[in-house]
Amino acid sequence: MSLAFVFPGQGSQVVGMGRALAEAFPESRAVFDEADQALGFALSRLCYEGPEDELRLTANTQPAILASSVAAYRALEARGLRPDWVAGHSLGEYSALVAAGTLGLADAVRTVRRRGEYMQEAVPVGEGAMAAILGLDLAAIESACAEAAQGQVVAPANINCPGQVVIAGHKEAVSRAIEACKARGNRRAIPLPVSAPFHCALMLPAQERLAADLAGLTFRDPSVPLVNNVDAKVVRSGDECRDGLVRQVSGAVRWQQSVELLRQQGVATFVEVGPGTVLTGLIKKVDRESRVYAAGDPAGVEQAARSGAA
Repeated sequence: MSLAFVFPGQGSQVVGMGRALAEAFPESRAVFDEADQALGFALSRLCYEGPEDELRLTANTQPAILASSVAAYRALEARGLRPDWVAGHSLGEYSALVAAGTLGLADAVRTVRRRGEYMQEAVPVGEGAMAAILGLDLAAIESACAEAAQGQVVAPANINCPGQVVIAGHKEAVSRAIEACKARGNRRAIPLPVSAPFHCALMLPAQERLAADLAGLTFRDPSVPLVNNVDAKVVRSGDECRDGLVRQVSGAVRWQQSVELLRQQGVATFVEVGPGTVLTGLIKKVDRESRVYAAGDPAGVEQAARSGAA
C-alpha cells in the first residue's frame, strides 16, 4: 500500500510554527534561512514570534505556511521517509510541488507571497464573504448557490469532506445562499473570518496576474505524482502542475475527491506535513480506514519516520 504526503493550506497558521523544527533539525533551519533570503525579510521570525495579526495577513500567511511545511518535509526526507504521492490543500499544493522537486523553494515562497497579495487585492475588503455549510450534501449546496446568485457570484469553494463545504462569493449572495441552504434542511452555517472570498470567480483578476508570474518559472516534472485541487486528478508533468496552480485560484478545492482518488490509487497512509491537523481531521471524515500521521513538529516527524508511516 502507498504513502501520501499532504500539505496544509491557509488557516493552519499559528505563532510559533516551525520554531521547534528549526531548533531540532539543521535541514529545517536551512529552509527558513533560504526563505528569509528569498523574500528579503525575516519570515522565520514572523513564524516563530508573530505578531499574530501580521502572520494572519494573507501575503505573509502563505509563504509562512509553505516554509513551515517544507521545513517538516526536509526533516522527514532526512530520516528516510519519502512519499509515493503528494497533494496539498489550496496553498498546500505549492508545498507539495516543492517536495516533488517541481518548484524550487525560493521561487515558491516568492510566488505565494505575490499570490496572497493578488488574492487580497482582487476584491475590495467587505465585498466578499465565505461560509462553511455543515451537514448538507454538495448537490443541494450547488442548487442553493445557483438560486441565490441573482446576478452575483456564489459557489462552492472548498469541498472538504462529507458534510463540510465552504462557499464563497459576494457578501449578499453568500447570505442568500445560507438561507437557501436552510430551506433545503441545513441547520448550521458558519461565516468564516477571511479577508477575501477565495476560490470563486471573483478571484479571476488574481488568477490572471498569477498566471503571468507562473509562466516565467521553471516547472520540472514531479518526482512523484501529484493529485491536484482543481480537477482532483493525477498530474505527472510540470506543465500540468503549472496549469493546475493557475486555475485553482478561482476554482474550487476538491479535497474530498482528491482523498478518494488517492485511496483508489492504493494509498493507505497519509502524513500531514506542516502546521496543524486540519487535513488529518478531514481525511478521517472522508475515509475512516485511512491511517493518518501529523508531522508538524519534531515529535510528529520522529513518530512518522519511526513507523515508516506504514
